[in-house]
Amino acid sequence: MKFSVKVKSPAAITIEELVKDNWQLGKKTVHSLRMQKAFQTPEGIALDWSKPLEVGQLFQITFEDEGSSYFPSPKIPVQPFYEDDHFLIVGKPAGLKTHPNEPTETQTLMNGVFHYLDAKGHSYAEHVHRLDEGTSGLVLIAKHPIAKNLLDKMLEKKQIVRTYEAIVEGSVKKDQGTIKTAIAADRHHPSRRRVSQTGQTAITHYQVVGRNPQMTKVHVLLETGRTHQIRVHMAHLGHPIVGDTLYGAKAIKAEHYALQAFRIQFRHPITGELVNVEIPRS
Repeated sequence: MKFSVKVKSPAAITIEELVKDNWQLGKKTVHSLRMQKAFQTPEGIALDWSKPLEVGQLFQITFEDEGSSYFPSPKIPVQPFYEDDHFLIVGKPAGLKTHPNEPTETQTLMNGVFHYLDAKGHSYAEHVHRLDEGTSGLVLIAKHPIAKNLLDKMLEKKQIVRTYEAIVEGSVKKDQGTIKTAIAADRHHPSRRRVSQTGQTAITHYQVVGRNPQMTKVHVLLETGRTHQIRVHMAHLGHPIVGDTLYGAKAIKAEHYALQAFRIQFRHPITGELVNVEIPRS
């Protein structure tokens, strides 16, 4: 599959410096791009990797790579909150899986996203992170393999900040705090996680942003990304998320528990601009 991406040089540096120092692409990827003469002028002329680019110089990266294999589904509506040539940020409703676990699954967020991008002539869409099926909110999608590589590294280095909002049962005593308790699989329940000294390190930061006698609204930042981390940690604190019966909350009429990833912030890995996308709060 051939990809062609337009880019402006962020500084007066060589392509060699751009891919190795700024973007920190892997050796295999750099070698492949070099062999394919992927960096070209807008007219398609190969650029010299040792010659400095001008600040703001427009060039294109044209290369062969694998496309995505999701089945495009028009039945899954896509709600874009941000889009450029490199990535897409969409809203996922609660009750929808982020991605298929089996090739036969076709009704997930990624099936809808792939249909949305396929209609625009794109052949690639890969999620950079995921949300639990019952959690709503923003999901970051890479639109080409280089963007995926860059965003994966940023996620690993904690350079992509995701903020969640949860409504929990009861009155949380402290206005802010940090929960540091390891999390492991619950051997007595296939889909649950539990606090355990033998589990993986998990760190959750929270801040109270609203209260009433029955519930507390908190904003949450994750320092680690364990499965069900916010749900487990808030239940461990004695304040399960409203509607989250898997972790001890009371059953309610609402179909899903009250947890949303409402904000994503990061420095754009290609343009250097600050990206701050937020779902409006009610």
